[in-house]
Amino acid sequence: MGRNSSSDYDDRDYGRTPDLNADAPGRRRTGKKRVCRYCADKALVIDYKDPQALKYFISERGKVVPRRISGNCARHQRKVTLAIQRARNIALLPFTVSA
Repeated sequence: MGRNSSSDYDDRDYGRTPDLNADAPGRRRTGKKRVCRYCADKALVIDYKDPQALKYFISERGKVVPRRISGNCARHQRKVTLAIQRARNIALLPFTVSA
């Protein structure tokens, strides 16, 4: 076979990157499943008048932390978001953090 035959080029993987999304055997998922702190402890109450409790759900730039990071269930994430919005409106929490 010559150097320029098409079958030689088909067998090579020029410029291809490995498939990072493929689940390789033995590959572990990153992190563990978080449990909603409000479902786990029924005594905790989401209150817009408590900015110290709500600061856990706000990033350093002032954004609301998403469910997949905070670990809240959908029901409590909606309540936390509503409490953060109310606390922002009465100036207990900042809308943005100026750098």
